[in-house]
Amino acid sequence: MLKIHHRKLGKVDIVCLRGRIVIGETAALRHVVERQTDASAIVLDLAGVDTIDAHGLGVFLELREQSHSRGISFRLLNATKPVRRVLEITRLDSVFEISSKSVSPVAGLRGRQAIFFEIGACA
Repeated sequence: MLKIHHRKLGKVDIVCLRGRIVIGETAALRHVVERQTDASAIVLDLAGVDTIDAHGLGVFLELREQSHSRGISFRLLNATKPVRRVLEITRLDSVFEISSKSVSPVAGLRGRQAIFFEIGACA
């Protein structure tokens, strides 16, 4: 089961994920990300994700495309070792902006000014 906790930090939306991003578990993730219309960036914190399948990767690609078409930056943060491995095998690590730092820069699209924020524990 995929658990989702969402929080806003200014114009940055942080979506904390815990569980498995697999077929049949992605509807809530789509809903949360698609609702973010006033954000400058959407960050998916993957620290609690232990599994992702091809369907989950497809959802990430769709959400990235939808976000970019609305002028919203889309980032992945704290990918676990199994998730990072899947991203590397599929070469999607070159498609997504991925960070694993506890303090992560999120570049806003307007003015290319970096917004820094601390990532707290995802509940």
